[in-house]
Amino acid sequence: MATKKFMYILLGVLAIIATTDLSAQETDPRIGTWKLNLAESTFDPGPPPKSYTRTYEDRGGGVVLFTAEVISAQGKPMFVQVAYKLDGKNYPQATTGAQTISSISQKLIDSYTVEAIVKTGGKVTSTGTQAVSKDGKTLTYRAKGTDAQGRPTSFVQVFEKQ
Repeated sequence: MATKKFMYILLGVLAIIATTDLSAQETDPRIGTWKLNLAESTFDPGPPPKSYTRTYEDRGGGVVLFTAEVISAQGKPMFVQVAYKLDGKNYPQATTGAQTISSISQKLIDSYTVEAIVKTGGKVTSTGTQAVSKDGKTLTYRAKGTDAQGRPTSFVQVFEKQ
């Protein structure tokens, strides 16, 4: 009888461990590499970039490393990198190929959606949402803001998971 009771306890503990391991493996659905689908994206004002690849890496402890590699419409390369948490705090972006110093804050809205706020020189220059489709194959980033001259901008960037 004691052996049977022990087996039930052991099975219960194993079930808890298995459940804990599964929930620990749940990650940000943005993790991975994404390529811009130019045909599905809109840029106001244009022109759109020639290419754009986003990579999100889970660095542990809630830290995500975001890297963007862009070739502008004029053929100029741009590289952006930022390590951040989804806590709504500002994190500085390292940028090459652009003349701006900026930061980004991001916070989780739900399992598939993140709110992003970009600041340049301490001033909000764009706000938007990044949403991953339920099937995990598409990332859509919608944002509105202002350019360096203060003119309104908006875009819908549609990325496909690689």
